Formats: sequence, structure tokens, C-alpha cells
Amino acid sequence: MLIPSMSVQVSTPSKVSSRGRAVAGATTALVLLTALNFVNYIDRYILPGVQEQVKGEFRISDEQIGSLTLWFMLAYMATSPITGWLGDRFPRKPMIVAAALFWGGINLLTATVHSYDSLNLRHAALGIGEASFGIFAPAMLADFYPDDQRNRVLTIFNVAIPVGAALGYLVGGTVGERFGWRMSFIVSAVPAILIALLIAFFMKEPQRFASKEAKARPERAAIVSLLKNPAYLCSILGYAAVTFTLGGISWWMPSFLQRVDGRSQSSAAFLMGAITVVTGLAGTIVGGVVAQRWSRHTAKALYLVPGIAAALAVPPALVCFFGPKALTLSSLAIAIFLIFLGTGPVNAATVNAVRPEIRATALAGQLFAIHALGDAISPRIIGAVSDRSNLSTGLGSTLITLILAAIIFIFGARFAPPLQSASNTAAA
Repeated sequence: MLIPSMSVQVSTPSKVSSRGRAVAGATTALVLLTALNFVNYIDRYILPGVQEQVKGEFRISDEQIGSLTLWFMLAYMATSPITGWLGDRFPRKPMIVAAALFWGGINLLTATVHSYDSLNLRHAALGIGEASFGIFAPAMLADFYPDDQRNRVLTIFNVAIPVGAALGYLVGGTVGERFGWRMSFIVSAVPAILIALLIAFFMKEPQRFASKEAKARPERAAIVSLLKNPAYLCSILGYAAVTFTLGGISWWMPSFLQRVDGRSQSSAAFLMGAITVVTGLAGTIVGGVVAQRWSRHTAKALYLVPGIAAALAVPPALVCFFGPKALTLSSLAIAIFLIFLGTGPVNAATVNAVRPEIRATALAGQLFAIHALGDAISPRIIGAVSDRSNLSTGLGSTLITLILAAIIFIFGARFAPPLQSASNTAAA
């Protein structure tokens, strides 16, 4: 985002049969979990759409407004080790349902927030609910599908990121401008609750598969193995660098469009939403297709696609932040398209790098790393630089992490474990 293979081991006819039944229920799981991921990202990107309103009401600096996401991510990261441990030991479906109902309820309570400290507390509580889903959902999908299909499946799952983010901008900007920024969060609470109920009634818990030898390994040794696994480490560290960039751009670009281009809040939200949904969706799909085809020849594709894409995104991002205003939107669109090329492949690289019985723990480690080193800190860092210079210079810090991501991914390609097909898995 371990050199040891994490391919699913099926050793008896009954397991093959069970595996077939799990795959039969996989489509329902993929649809419902992708829908909830969509709502998840709506919630995350409402605040950037209304942050100029929030900043004005509470009379705070750019660094303080950037700190709101820090509190969200601190709670998100503090929760991840616990949810990772739970996800490897207990059924994940009821925990996903509980998490979605919790974060929907937190959004409904946003109307009671009338101070900056209360908003920080509210945002931190939201992070607890969303952290659970972010770990459990990919791990469940990996149990439904064999390793050579996970890039495709996780690409579909992650299509929700640009679409949800775009709608988050639009809901935040338009609803916030007409009815106040609190109403934007309240509107987003309803779909989270509805989808949680659909998951409770219609989605099955998949069976987990692992070799007896793997199950017998001491837990501590299994966790330590993650820290010695170069394929896993390169995937999560490269992803963290990309997340720093994408998180910073996503958070501050609506304000950039208002301050630099002189656009209204709703106009900036609409443009950012439109660019994100079109180019982000296209990038996610194209990157997934390219990686899927390329990975038939080499497993390195899951690392090379995000690595090359990050390197190619540097020039258009540079033009967006420091070039002429006439090129701001077009260069932004190209940069976001390129960054999103690696979304599906990098997540597939992570789940393919570890064994099934520690998959939730590995995803918890990924979640912790990408946020601790990525979008938990980038909005505040950019805001601090902006307070001392300007927003363009602040956003320029994301160029450094794009270059770093490209280096890590391309280096990590040498450690990519071989992919096993569904037929090979069944024969194992």
C-alpha cells in the first residue's frame, strides 16, 4: 500500500463449495459496501465546502480550520488498532452497521454545535465511526474474492471516493449557502442510516480462509511480520504520501478557488465537485483497468501504476498552484485524474501482501499510516504555511509528497508477491 503470500488456501471440497456460496453473495456485499463508502466520503468532504463559513462564524485562522481534520484523524487513528483487532476475531457486519448508525447520529447532532471546541469534538466522534468501516469493508471484500480479482473489486469500491467527495462539496457549498453550514451535515445523516439497515438485513458475513500453519503462528510474530514485509510497507508508505497530497488539495482547493479566483462558495463547491467526480471517477476506473490488464503479466503493476501516476501528476499540480488563472481548472483536473489512477491498485497491493487471518490488522496499519503521515497533518501544515505566506505556497508542499510517493511505489514494485488466480486458489 509481505513477501509471504496471502493467497486463500482451500484444501477440502467443502471449502471450495463454501467459497462458491460466498462469491454468490459477493455482488450484494460489493453494492452495499460501495454505497456506504459513497456516503462516507460525502460526510468527509462537506466541511471543505463550508469551511469559509465556519471560519467566518468562529473567527479562526487557516491553521485552526486545518486542525479540524486533525482531530477527526486523531480519533480515526486511535480507533484503528482496536477495530483491526476486532475485525480479525469477530463478525464484521454488525460492527459496520453499528458504525454507520453512529456516524449518522453524530451528523444529526451537528445542529447543536455552536463553538469551535464543540465542532472539534463532533468531528473527532465522526472519526471513530468511520474508522471502523474503513477497515472492515475492504477486509470483507477480500474474503469474498480471490486475489486476482481484488484489484477490480477494490477499484469499484473506491469509485465511491471521487463521487462521494464531489457530492460532499456540492451538498456543503449549496445547502450551506442557502440554509447554513450545519444543515449540510444533517442532510447527509439520512442515507448512512438507511444503508446501514440494508446491510443488516441483506448482506452476509463471508467465511474466512487461511492455512492451518498460518493460524498456528503466534499473534505477536504475525504482527511483527508486517513491519518486516517490504511489499506491505512500500504500499502503505507510498499511499500515505499520496494521501498527504490528495488530502491537502481536497481540503484547501475550495478556499483557493474562492480567494484566488474570486468565486462564490457555491460556485467553488460546484467546480471542485464537478472536477472531482469526472476526473476522479475516470482516473479510478482507468487506473483499475490498466492495472488489471498489466497485472496478468506482472504483479508489479499494482505498484507501478500508482508510482508512475504520482510522478506524472507533479507538473499539472505545479501549474495549478503557481500558474496563470486561466489554467487553474484544467491543470487541477489533470492532476486529480492522475492521482486517482492508483486508488484501486494500491489497495489491492495491500491486501495481496498479507495473509488472510491478519488482513484486518494489516488494513488497520494502513489506515493509521496513511492518515498519520497523510491527510491528518497536511491541511494543518498547508494552513500554517498559508498564514505565513499565501495559500499557493501552502499547497505547493504537496508536490514534495507526490515525488516521494512515486519513488516509494517504484522501489516497492520489486517486492510485489505473485498473484494467484481463482482456479489456482481452488486447486491449492
